[in-house]
Amino acid sequence: MDRPSEGRRPARSAPVSGRAVPVTVVGAGPYGLATAAHLLGHRVPVRVLGEPMESWRERMPTGMYLKSSPSASSLSDPAGRYRLADFRAAEGRGPGGPADPVPVEEFVRYGLWFQQACVPDLERTAVRSVEAGRAGFRIALADGEEFTSARVVLATGLAPFPHLPAGLAPLVAAGLASHSCEHRDLAGLAGRRVAVLGAGQSALESAALLREAGAEPTVVARTGRLLFGEPPGTGGPAVRRLVKPGSPLGPGWSLLAFARGPAAFRQLPDHTRLQLVRTVLGPSGAWWLRERVEGRVPVLLGRTLRSAEERSGAVRLTLGRPGGATETLEADHLLAATGYRVDLDRLPLLGPGTRRALRLLEGSPRLDADFQSSVPGLYFTGLAAAATFGPVLRFVCGTGHAARRIAGALR
Repeated sequence: MDRPSEGRRPARSAPVSGRAVPVTVVGAGPYGLATAAHLLGHRVPVRVLGEPMESWRERMPTGMYLKSSPSASSLSDPAGRYRLADFRAAEGRGPGGPADPVPVEEFVRYGLWFQQACVPDLERTAVRSVEAGRAGFRIALADGEEFTSARVVLATGLAPFPHLPAGLAPLVAAGLASHSCEHRDLAGLAGRRVAVLGAGQSALESAALLREAGAEPTVVARTGRLLFGEPPGTGGPAVRRLVKPGSPLGPGWSLLAFARGPAAFRQLPDHTRLQLVRTVLGPSGAWWLRERVEGRVPVLLGRTLRSAEERSGAVRLTLGRPGGATETLEADHLLAATGYRVDLDRLPLLGPGTRRALRLLEGSPRLDADFQSSVPGLYFTGLAAAATFGPVLRFVCGTGHAARRIAGALR
C-alpha cells in the first residue's frame, strides 16, 4: 500500500505581490484534511498548513480506542474512496466488525494515508497569526513567511480548548494536576494514586489505562451513576430498532436527527442549541469500557469538587456529597478529564482586530449556513462549529457535512 509522505513543507516561491492565495486551510486533523480534500475536488487553489493528525498523535494516550464505531470513523472525501474500510483493505485487512473499537494508532495511520492520497501538498508548518485586512487575511507562518489569503478556514481542533476546573492553576504549576490531553503515555503515572475527575469517555478510559499501567486511579464524578453505550449492530428485534434506530452517534431518533440534520440544528434558538450541545451525548463510556472499569476501578459518585490543594507534595481534594456533607481524598496526582470548551480568546493565532470583529456565542463563533463567521471570508469547522451545527461536529462523522458546505461555498 502507499505510505504517508514524511516530507517537509515543499519549496514554494513567495506569492506574487498583490495576489492573494484563494483559500488557506489552517489545521490538518480530520476536519482540515476533509475540507481540503473537498476543495481540491472542486479544483479550488488552496494552501493547507499544519502537522497531519497532530493532536491525535501527540495528545491521545497510547492504548486509546475511538468512541465512534468503525462505520462512523471515516474522513470525508468527494468520491468516497478513502474511508476507513478502504484503508484497511489497502493494508490487506478485512473491514472488521461493527462493534470492534478502532485503536487510536490505527486511526492515526489512516489519517496519514488519507492525507497522502487526498491532500498531497500539505505544508507541515505552524501558523503564527491570522489577521483580517482590506486585501484579505494576512497570514504569518512560524518559519517567517507571510502571505495574503482571500479566505481562511480554521480547523484548529481540540488543542486550544482544554477545560480545567477553576482553582487548579496552583496544582498545575506544581506538577500535581493536569488535563487528560497532556498525557501521551499514562504509564508515566504508574505506582501513583491518581484522582480522575469526570464520568465521560476520557475519564473512564483514562482510569482503565491507568489501572492497567500499574497506577491506582479513583474516579470522582458528579453523576449518580456511570453510563455506558450499547454496541452498534445489536439493536435486537425490528420493533426495538424502530424505537431506537441506529445512527453514527448512537441509537435513538434524537441522535439520528442530530447526525443527519446539522443544517436544521442551526435554526434552533441560541439557548436551545447551547443546552443540547452540552447535554446530548453527555458523560458516558463506550460499550467496550464497562468490563475494564466496573468492579476494577474505585468510583466516587455524586461528588463535587469543593477544593484541591497541595499537602506535603500530594493533593488533598475536598469533595461535596449529597445533603451538604464533605469528605477528603488524598492523591499523588489529579487528572482532569473534564473535556473542552471553545473560547476564541484562547486561540492565539487570531489577530486582535479579527478577534474583536467576531460575533460570538459563549466563546464560539456565530456561523452562517456555510460555516462562515461574521468576519467575511473567515470560516470555522470542527469543534468550534458545534455551537451552531450541533454535537455531530464533535465527531469524525461530521466531516462530511462541514466539508461539503464549505467547499460548495468557496468553489
